[in-house]
Amino acid sequence: MKIKFSILFLIVAFSYVQAQDATTYYFVRHAEKQVDGTKNPHLTEEGKLRSTQWGKMLKNEKIDVIYSTDYFRTKETASGMVAAIMLPEKPEPGTNLGIKIKTYDPRNLDLPKFLEETQGKRVVIVGHSNTTPTFVNAILGEKKYEQIDESIYGHLYIVTVVNGKASATLIQTD
Repeated sequence: MKIKFSILFLIVAFSYVQAQDATTYYFVRHAEKQVDGTKNPHLTEEGKLRSTQWGKMLKNEKIDVIYSTDYFRTKETASGMVAAIMLPEKPEPGTNLGIKIKTYDPRNLDLPKFLEETQGKRVVIVGHSNTTPTFVNAILGEKKYEQIDESIYGHLYIVTVVNGKASATLIQTD
C-alpha cells in the first residue's frame, strides 16, 4: 500500500513539475481593420468586438504577457483582449490592467532570446496574416501553416512547448 502511494505521489509530482515547465503561446491575427487606404489602420467596430471575444476566450488561461507588433490594429487587438481578460477585476492604477503588452518586430525577431524570455509562461502574440503562421512555424521548427487569407480573422493557434518539444493546434472560430 505504501509503495502504491509513493508511486502515485511521484506521478503527481512529476506531472506538476512538467506543467510548471510548459510554455503556452496563443497566436492570433489582429482583428478586423478599417479599409482606409493607410498602412496603419485602426480596428473597425467588428474588430473591437472580436478583440474582446478573444480576451473572454482566454480569460481563464492566466496570461502573463501579450506581444503585439507596433501597429494600431495589433495594439488595439491586444488592448481589447487585456480589458476582457481582466474584467470585472479592478486593476491597480498604472498597471495596464495587470497584463503587460510588449511590442515586437517580426522582421527582426531573435527567436532563441524570445523563447528564453517566455519560458514557462502563457503568452499571447498578436500579429498579421503573414507573420502569425510564420512565427508559429518557427517555434515548431517546421512549415506546418500557410499564410492566413486576408478575409480570415478567426484563427487561434495554440503552441505548447514542453521539454523543448513544440506542438500546435489550430482552432478556427469562424
